This record gives sequence, structure tokens and C-alpha cells, in this order.
Amino acid sequence: MSQSSNAVHLRTKGVLPVQKLKILRDLGILTSHPDYPIKDNQFQPNSLDLRLGEVAYRVRCSFLPENETVEEKLEKLEQYSFSLRNGAVLEENCVYIIPLLESLKLPKSHYSIQHQGLTNGQSNGEEVQLHAMENLSAKANPKSSTGRLDVFTRVITDYSHRFEEINPGYQGNLYLEVVPKSFSIKVRTGQRLNQLRVRHGFEVVSDQDLLRIHDTDPLLFNEDIKPVSMEQIKVNQGLFMSVQLKGEQGEVIGYKAKKHSNFIDLENIGHYPVDDFWEPIYANKDARIILEPEAFYIFASKERIRVPANLACEMMAYDTGSGELRTHYAGFFDSGFGGSVNDKGARAVLEVRSHDVPFMIEDGQTLFSMQFEPNTEVPSFIYGTEIESNYQGQGLKLGKHFKQ
Repeated sequence: MSQSSNAVHLRTKGVLPVQKLKILRDLGILTSHPDYPIKDNQFQPNSLDLRLGEVAYRVRCSFLPENETVEEKLEKLEQYSFSLRNGAVLEENCVYIIPLLESLKLPKSHYSIQHQGLTNGQSNGEEVQLHAMENLSAKANPKSSTGRLDVFTRVITDYSHRFEEINPGYQGNLYLEVVPKSFSIKVRTGQRLNQLRVRHGFEVVSDQDLLRIHDTDPLLFNEDIKPVSMEQIKVNQGLFMSVQLKGEQGEVIGYKAKKHSNFIDLENIGHYPVDDFWEPIYANKDARIILEPEAFYIFASKERIRVPANLACEMMAYDTGSGELRTHYAGFFDSGFGGSVNDKGARAVLEVRSHDVPFMIEDGQTLFSMQFEPNTEVPSFIYGTEIESNYQGQGLKLGKHFKQ
């Protein structure tokens, strides 16, 4: 793909890196509200941060539009609307729909002319062509700080029957469903609760390839900060990881969200005392804990993971056949997370909620898997370099809004 050309060329399948995403912006495939152009600092190694628009709609319930536009559904379900330009509080356990500033004009095919010369959203009389093996699609995820605040978000598109997934050829607006769960939050236009990545095809790294990669370029490190042996590493449509509940006496190994706390203003970074919002969970001799139904917990993984520069990674939902447990809300890991092999990776932070019944988890219990995807090429920068990466090298860590 060349920036000097209005033709988009993709030779390999995978997640598009930052340099390709910027070209899609320049060609008008990734676009935004004319008063809010896309900024360079919205780009992450494999994704684009999406921003809240000017208005929020309080709705009676969550929904998928299926055979309608989102606006048509809003006409039936909206209770009231309000401006976000000067900030507004979203109350816990209420459902809101917020149009995002960004929109998409994905090519409808991978071989034909798509747009009439869009550069930064403005027509220049030339044609843009996509030359690729497959169509482009997109996938959204909450940002890490969103998940750690127990804010449930999902992207919705017109005529969609699935959350977060955006089909090839979609050309339209993006909407965000926002449900604060443990804490009410104050938000403003332009704030970023979620992110979008663009895929050329959908290519998952196979278990056999994961094992080959790990053998020469370790992905997972154990408690002794040594690569997990080939005999012990667990793969099955992804790389399995477990929870850390063991620690020295008095050591904090997790947090439980307190009820009836004050709201959190998302503009306030490193501002809120931990004790006002979280109850610490201390290590015990049994190295186990019984989760209360519908309570929200933060834990860390037992293993440390790293994502090589040529791969991206997604934490996959827990298998409900092993327990009614949700183990994450924000599950995307950019290239470079955990650093180099010499950095020995970083722990994954788990956002955990047990549904319906009390559920016991024990130290080392398998709770989630990591699914790896290749990048179409190595990003021009990776997580932890050239950008403010809040969670590089992390252990157990609350969101960036709390005093650490």
C-alpha cells in the first residue's frame, strides 16, 4: 500500500497495523464528524480509539437492530436524550446509546472501485481502489480502562445481528451501548471508551503454530519468570492462562468493587483513592476465594504474557460449560504488550463477575484463553513505545483513574 496512491494494496491476511489504518483515514474509509477530525493520537499499534459523540440516549433496554437502522430502534426505545458536550453523568445499571464521532465506509468488494477520491473525507476527483485477497471487516473492544471500571460497552451498527462485529462493506455510523455497572461515570464528547481494529480476512494462529512460535519466541512465562515448558503449555484454539490467588500473608491479590460509591469523572487520572471504591482481597493460606453472585472483581493472571510485534491478541470469553463466569470486558492486546523476551511479559488483568450462584476459584485455575491473529505487517510502533501505554509491564493494577 502506498501513501502516494489512491489504491489500497493488501497482500497478507490479518489485523491492519497503524500505518495502514492512517492510510484508510486519509482515503476516507475511516472517517469522522466534520467538526472532529481523526487525530494521530487516536491510533494504537493495531487499532483506532473511538470517541463519544455529542448526544447520549437513555433507552429502556439493550437491543440489536437486525432489520432496522439504529435510529429506527431508538425511536421506539428512547426515554430521553441529553448533551455530552459539557459533560454528563451516566447512572449505574442504566442503558445508554451514544453515537460515536467516527464512522466507516468499508469497501463493498475487494477488487472494484469504491470511493470517488476521498482524501481526509474530501473529494479530489480521483478514484480509490482496494486490491486485496478478501474484504475488509472490523471488530471493536472496550479499552482496558473501561473494563477495569466495570463499564460494559458494545458497538452497534445498522442492520446488525451481532455486537462489536462490523461486516465487510458496512458504510454508516457507529453507535456505542454503554452500561456502567459498579460505578456511575461522568463522560464528555471526545472521550474514548472503546477501540476498533480492521481486518483483512480473518486469520487465527493455529495451535500448532502457537507452539512453534513459543518454542523459539516465548509467549508465556511462569511464576519463576521462565518460559512455560512445551510440556506444560496448554493450547486449544488459543493459549490458556490461569488466575493468581497465591501470595505472601497480607499481600493484595485482588479487588472487589464497593457498592454505592460516588461517580467517577473520566477526565480525572490518578485522582480517586482506592479505598473509596474498592475492597482489597488479601492472600489466604487456602489460595482460593468464593465469588459473590454479580459482584465485580479484579484479579491478575498467574502467568505473564507477551505479544510479539508481528501478532495481535484477544482474550476470549470464558467457556460457560465450566461455570457461569465472565472473565473480561476489555480483551484486546496490541502488538508489543509485555515487551521483548528479555522483559519476560506482563500479567493480564482479569475483570471477573460470577452470575447467578456463588462460584469458587482457586489459585492456578484456568479461566481464559488468548487467541492470536497475525498482523498484515509489523506496526510502525508497538505497545509501550512512542505512546503512553498505561499498563505495560503491569502486575495487578486498577484503572488509571485511581491513585496507584
